[in-house]
Amino acid sequence: MPDPVRFTVPTRFDGDRDRVAVVVPGVGYSPARPLLHFARSILLQHGWTVQELWWQIPERFSQFSVDDRIDWVERQVTEAVDAEAGACRLLIGKSLGSLACGIAADRSIPATWLTPVLTIDHVTAALQRATEPTLLIGGGADKLWDSQVARSLGHEFLEVPSADHGLELADDAGGSVEILRQVVSRLDRFIGSLGR
Repeated sequence: MPDPVRFTVPTRFDGDRDRVAVVVPGVGYSPARPLLHFARSILLQHGWTVQELWWQIPERFSQFSVDDRIDWVERQVTEAVDAEAGACRLLIGKSLGSLACGIAADRSIPATWLTPVLTIDHVTAALQRATEPTLLIGGGADKLWDSQVARSLGHEFLEVPSADHGLELADDAGGSVEILRQVVSRLDRFIGSLGR
């Protein structure tokens, strides 16, 4: 049974209070890590208010079933979205955060999923239901990314050949920086396309 204790700690960066983006981390990928850090920077440049979730994964999380993990993530994200009283107009999630893609689909919230876990049926089913603009970004060497599934969903997507689950290249710092530049550029275009 999942731990009932609330682990989410939101951090806010103010912009337009009617346009809030909620940034959802991965298991060990906090909002301070490059992909989410630069996502926040882009959002702020476009005038959004950003709410970052900083969570501590429960000690027994590795023993949770997939359904329990989904429930835990959805509770954290639902609470963050509800706290915005209708102003949440974008979700950006990394890996584990993509377990909340059902919330984006069911509430008609645009979303960007960085390295979504496309090997979990719940994630792919929610992405199939999503009707709002959705951007998927994954790496060709990521075992949790499925190129065929990504293509079949009908959403905008970017696949970075040879990139791992962190959207980096093993033993190639310069190449990893170029990937980050590519991802940041695509995020900027996507966020800019959402307008006001």
